Amino acid sequence: EEEEEFHVLAVDDSFVDRKVIERLLKVSSCKVTAVESAWRALQFLGLDGDRTSATLDGMNVNLIITDYSMPGMTGYELLKKIKGSKKLREIPVVIMSSENILPQIDRCLEEGAEEYLVKPVKLSDVERLREFVLR
Repeated sequence: EEEEEFHVLAVDDSFVDRKVIERLLKVSSCKVTAVESAWRALQFLGLDGDRTSATLDGMNVNLIITDYSMPGMTGYELLKKIKGSKKLREIPVVIMSSENILPQIDRCLEEGAEEYLVKPVKLSDVERLREFVLR
C-alpha cells in the first residue's frame, strides 16, 4: 500500500529560513506547505473564522512547525490557538527559535508543543520530528 504523504505546514516570516526548512523537509520526503505568518497558517488550517478559506489540505496536516518570534502573531500564540481548537489540537506543533531561552521553551512545552528546536534546524532534527507523528 502506498504511504500517505507526510504533510508539514511550515510557518516562518523569514524567507531564507522558510527555504531552509522546506528543503530539509523535502529531503526527508515530506510534502511541505510554507507560509510567511501565523495568520496565513490559521487561514490555511481554516481557523481564521472565515469558513470559506479552509482548504481541504489544511485538514490533513500531520505536523506544524513554526518560528517563535514573528511580527503580528508569534508562534507561541499560534500554538495556543491550535491547541485551543477541538478540530486541530491533535496536530503536533513544533516551535523553532534562534533563541535558546529556557522559560520560553518551558512555556511552549507547557502549552502543548511537541518539541522546541533551536535554529539552525538540522536534518537530524527534522528526521526526529517524523517519529512524533508516527508513534
